[in-house]
Amino acid sequence: MIVAGNWKMFRGPDPRALVGLDAIVCPPYTRLADCVAAGLTTYAQNVHWESEGAFTGEISPPMLLELGVAGSLVGHSERRQLFGETDVGVARRAEAALSAGLSVIACVGETLEQREANETEDVLRRQITALPQDDRLVIAYEPVWAIGTGLSATPEMAQDAHAFIKSLLRVPVLYGGSVKPDNAAGLFAQPDVDGALVGGASLDVDSFRAICQAAASRS
Repeated sequence: MIVAGNWKMFRGPDPRALVGLDAIVCPPYTRLADCVAAGLTTYAQNVHWESEGAFTGEISPPMLLELGVAGSLVGHSERRQLFGETDVGVARRAEAALSAGLSVIACVGETLEQREANETEDVLRRQITALPQDDRLVIAYEPVWAIGTGLSATPEMAQDAHAFIKSLLRVPVLYGGSVKPDNAAGLFAQPDVDGALVGGASLDVDSFRAICQAAASRS
């Protein structure tokens, strides 16, 4: 079971309060060094496909490795929805990070409109087949309609999506979408749910610890 906390554009908790948790943290760039120094498994929230160049606002795999960062998220729904990232761009980011020696959590998922139009599998197939196959690749299924809304897919809905993803690519699949202490155990009980990508609840140490404990109970 893998639990990762995405702090988004929040400063986040004191990294020292998380020492001892079996979890990944994805802080904003300004907190990467603090989290690494605290001994946490630290991932960036995004990474570029070039090692250097005129790409203002981006960060490269070698820069992350120099800091001691272990991996990166790519393709988070907010990057796709708010910043226009495409399947091709997400794949390039993933390939570059993996080739450099970073681990990657690649995010996929459908919007509410796509789900209501019965397009979930088509969307997931398109997003998944663009990604490289690699032992250090993990997929996070995050239905866009459940990100930051308080809504969450039912455990059965998550299981169906995860099973479909694994039919396309045999990698661990995390669930992301309003994961909280009160729904974590039900999600983790599903056979194809291999952990969680936690958003807002990872900003609260007690909530994040409870989710990690639920994952450990399933392991």
